[in-house]
Amino acid sequence: MTIDYAELLHAFRPEACLVAGALLVLGLDLATGRGRTPERRARNAALLGLLALAAALAASFAAAPAGPLAAGTMLLDPLARITRAGVLGLALLALAATPGTLRLPHAAEYVALLLFATAGFTLMAGTTSLLLGFVALELGSIALYLLAGFDKARPESAEAALKYFLFGAVAAAFLLFGFSLLYGLSGALDLPGIARGLAAQPASPLLLVAIVMVLVGFGFKAAAAPFHLWAPDVYQGAPAPAAALVASAAKLAGLAFFLRLLGSGLPGPGADGEPAPWTGAVAVLAVLSLIVGNVAALGQGNVRRLLAYSAVAHAGVLLLGVLVSGRAGPGPAVYYAVTYGLATVGAFVVLAVLDGQGGAQAHTDLAGLYRRSPLLAGALAACLLSLAGIPPLAGFLGKFLLFAEALKAGGPTSLTGGIALLAIALSAVALYYYLVVLKEALVRGPAPGVPSIRVPTGAALSLLATVALLIALGLLPDLLLRHF
Repeated sequence: MTIDYAELLHAFRPEACLVAGALLVLGLDLATGRGRTPERRARNAALLGLLALAAALAASFAAAPAGPLAAGTMLLDPLARITRAGVLGLALLALAATPGTLRLPHAAEYVALLLFATAGFTLMAGTTSLLLGFVALELGSIALYLLAGFDKARPESAEAALKYFLFGAVAAAFLLFGFSLLYGLSGALDLPGIARGLAAQPASPLLLVAIVMVLVGFGFKAAAAPFHLWAPDVYQGAPAPAAALVASAAKLAGLAFFLRLLGSGLPGPGADGEPAPWTGAVAVLAVLSLIVGNVAALGQGNVRRLLAYSAVAHAGVLLLGVLVSGRAGPGPAVYYAVTYGLATVGAFVVLAVLDGQGGAQAHTDLAGLYRRSPLLAGALAACLLSLAGIPPLAGFLGKFLLFAEALKAGGPTSLTGGIALLAIALSAVALYYYLVVLKEALVRGPAPGVPSIRVPTGAALSLLATVALLIALGLLPDLLLRHF
């Protein structure tokens, strides 16, 4: 096996920028941080982290060798490129809101962990090896476990980290066991080799066991029901920028790896029209996620927990995108994941600013937001309406593309068509609980004596960029879809 290391380093420039940036943040804080105020150290660490993310994002757009790399363990194709850029962009928007909104005694470590998590997720985007994919997934996940519990002053943060770690460890065990069964059945770790090995032998009951194990692992990462029980506590207890990364970048990277595994590793539909062996299990997860997420969100009085159950419902739509990806390609599902991630990051940035002003957990804490800060109220409205699927925001087009492909595949009586109709019906439920939040922010007046809110510069720029991208991708979807 011959590896061209120069070519490999050229292809992995985004990850190299992130790792170098994390080490630089830690090194400079250790060397020069003593004697400086915590606020100054936090600003310096965030600035270096933003520079590392910007450099990685620029490197991801630069020309790089296409095709297989590192003896077939990596593949730079449109799915990898768009997912990489999406993960880096979402992390950039989340980190930009940190200065002025998050007061932590160890800001350099926080930024370094965020960069390491992002590096893991960008690696997941292009891997075609089960081994490298699992290592990349755990690199991102372990960093997120630490980020979730980073705010030691809040007991909720410690509880969130503990639950996230315990659920994540169990899910990782299921995923690794499923990968080991796939390796045992096929004798290969790379996805093309797995496909060839499975095609050369009759169907085995162990293959169904392996598929179930893998779905448990990815169901946890996507917060799909019934593997979603960690999500409400993590969304509520984790620092807002960390929760934004959990809800957006982690889900996008997991979707890319899942699409690649199902599309080129596991058996697809049979020649006689027989569905793929994983279709039924994915459909069950999609239906459960849509029902559980939307129904549970109706009873939430906490904004963060509402966003968590909303994420469960959106995971159901993403799983519908997985079902139609064999016919429509990965473009619609990735477009939906990117636009969902943008709206979620924007909502958490608003909550991060409010946390810096004393906290905002319940709906009523948002009362009169339009008077206290028109920027926060407008950005929150744009993000929640995009999540609800209101035009001309990108969330509407993301749902439209997936539902249209699902109905086109076999009509309303088909499996995907029925799930699409269920998702359309439940969209009305979702619109209701989003409007409950917006009613507090845009209609109700503030309590007497409540001061106005000063939005930090980084958070303001992050919100403006997020809203601009939601509008631009809603009006010009080919900015992203043409790459597929």
